[in-house]
Amino acid sequence: MRNYRHIEVRPIAGALGAEILGVDMARDLEDDVVAETRQAFLDNLVIFLRGQKATPQQQLAFAKRFGEPIEYPMLQGLPECPMITPVIKLEHERSNFGGIWHSDTTYLSAPPMGSMLLALEIPPIGGDTMFANQYLAYESLSDGLKKTLEGLIGVSSSAKADVTRTREDRVKSAGAERKLLTAEHPIVRTHPETGRRALYTSDAHTSHIKGWTEKESLPLLEFLWEHQTRPEFTCRFRWEVGSLAFWDNRCAMHNPINDYHGYRRVMHRITLAGDKPR
Repeated sequence: MRNYRHIEVRPIAGALGAEILGVDMARDLEDDVVAETRQAFLDNLVIFLRGQKATPQQQLAFAKRFGEPIEYPMLQGLPECPMITPVIKLEHERSNFGGIWHSDTTYLSAPPMGSMLLALEIPPIGGDTMFANQYLAYESLSDGLKKTLEGLIGVSSSAKADVTRTREDRVKSAGAERKLLTAEHPIVRTHPETGRRALYTSDAHTSHIKGWTEKESLPLLEFLWEHQTRPEFTCRFRWEVGSLAFWDNRCAMHNPINDYHGYRRVMHRITLAGDKPR
């Protein structure tokens, strides 16, 4: 295990995920603290901060220490801070935003490097988020299947991303123009910072394999989607008000669990720019 001098890192599961102590995102952090926090992010794929009390501007300033914030496609941000997108499920809604295993917005040509989510209001029970390690998902495949996947390109579509009615409702209520977005990415990508290989496909976004029909693609893709989220590849995070999760979309998937009907859940999300997967 890596030694850290300026922060404390507490892993929460064998596969991925760690809570970080010694970081207050409302403060102007020293470069050494930021550097170690980023290393913890790369080592653990998703990191969690507890007890954070930050304004939207402070959350945005914190995010800028790790990357370039970008607007979420088709949705409006906060009026006072457009780079922060409210993620809200109201008491009467039955569907939650992005309620399926996925890596964020892979229908973009350069999908986000990471995402930060800060909890403002949470239900009394439920509403946890699960994460899955896609390095382990790839590394545990047989040599034969790895060879089969070499060079395969997945086609992602924003039309398939509308698996939750809440996403459609948010676009309509914001008065945003709904656009069809598509992108092509390798089924197996190489992380640009760690050099490790990871599966990069999801039921939420991948419509088919390039050069294959959807019917031909489905058996292989369905196997991968089930394999990617095996319990031994996952961790589960229980939110508290003031909790922040920062995950690496290049090697981790996530799934917000929709088990809190009748309660309100309010989050502030920042998306960080990434590069074209290779």
